Amino acid sequence: MSVDRREGPPAITVGSVARDLRDGRVGDVMDVRPGRVWLRPLGGGREWDAKPDDVRPLTAHEQLSARLAAANARSRRALP
Repeated sequence: MSVDRREGPPAITVGSVARDLRDGRVGDVMDVRPGRVWLRPLGGGREWDAKPDDVRPLTAHEQLSARLAAANARSRRALP
């Protein structure tokens, strides 16, 4: 008995973490509209938009790595 495990690409959903393939930036998905995905940098900052074809959701391992990098970057910032 053979099971077909082929699936389409993972869905980009609000609250997920994704990479903008145009420049490699990683961000939290803030909104998904027809033809546009809005992302915000993991450490906070200005949102940007991309076409859905230019965005790929991160794997669990990639998400952990990206969030750790963002936390390390925040810890290196000078405190007021």
